Amino acid sequence: MRHTTKLAAIAVAVAVILTGCAKKDNTSASGSDELCADKSGTGPKIGLAYDIGGRGDHSFNDLAAAGVKKSIQELGASCEESEAAADEPDSAKEERLRTLAEAGYNPVIGVGFVYTEEVVKVSKEYPKVKFAIVDGFGEAPNVTNLVFSAEQGAFLVGVAAGLKTKTKHVGFIGGVRGPVIDPFAAGYKAGVAAVDPSIKVDMKWLSDAADKKAFANPGGAKTAATALYDAGSDIVFHASGLSGGGLFDTVATKPDGIWAIGVDSDQYQSATPDQQKHILTSSLKRVDVAVFDYVKAVKDGTSKAGFDTYDIKRDGVGYATSGGFVDDIAPKIEEYKAKLISGELKAPSKL
Repeated sequence: MRHTTKLAAIAVAVAVILTGCAKKDNTSASGSDELCADKSGTGPKIGLAYDIGGRGDHSFNDLAAAGVKKSIQELGASCEESEAAADEPDSAKEERLRTLAEAGYNPVIGVGFVYTEEVVKVSKEYPKVKFAIVDGFGEAPNVTNLVFSAEQGAFLVGVAAGLKTKTKHVGFIGGVRGPVIDPFAAGYKAGVAAVDPSIKVDMKWLSDAADKKAFANPGGAKTAATALYDAGSDIVFHASGLSGGGLFDTVATKPDGIWAIGVDSDQYQSATPDQQKHILTSSLKRVDVAVFDYVKAVKDGTSKAGFDTYDIKRDGVGYATSGGFVDDIAPKIEEYKAKLISGELKAPSKL
């Protein structure tokens, strides 16, 4: 699905990792929930380099940790965690990866494309160590990029929106146009149209650049969400990182039947009770599945360098059912899912 020439643009197009929109809990790499406390495992020794936020972010970092936890439980793995600091230099990422590799951890996993250049550089220093990058685009003999067909999960939540809308008018909030967010927008729009092409889809973008205004701007998302709802949308899907908190805060003030859709993780699980009443579903990106599969492949000696794409056939993307709000339409969504799996339908990745 992705080629190097396209992926290289990601580093320019997006400067921050797409983390979930909920506030971080107190659980972190150094918190009371000691994921890596037990070093007695005889399986793979996993080095886990988190992006900013670490564990407790309800998104990429937590999902990666869940994959490691399953590896500990089922593969006898042990691990070490290390968390990025805000505004740290690239050299800090390099040193984090280097420290894990030097300590004998193998594989070493960088959570987020922001580790790509650093992983490629450090991997050359440790050719016998296996490295992986979540959403990465690096090329090296011992580097695996764990990538996802985000447009397919977005297509399914678009189907849900198309089936649930009463106003025949829905919305989308994206952080910034580009190769990371466009698949969410394109897949969502196509899913809505698959149900009813007459349904209007309004889109708003929070920034023209990959900056804090795009992905760490709840106030901007709140303004965008208010405008979308006021214009007639009764369902709004976001792909805007931490900015999405503004959408959830806005929808919590709305009457029943007005919905929001989360992204990456099951954001119903990290929402407040008032927000949960309005979270129809979430477009899932199964980082936990990819991380566990990768660790197992390393243990089995079957891991391969290059791009390992997690699509709907591999349970790499999907939709959440928490809250029970899509139970009545789940059979219909599953029909579309089956068509994506068979190839009868194709979710677009470009607007």
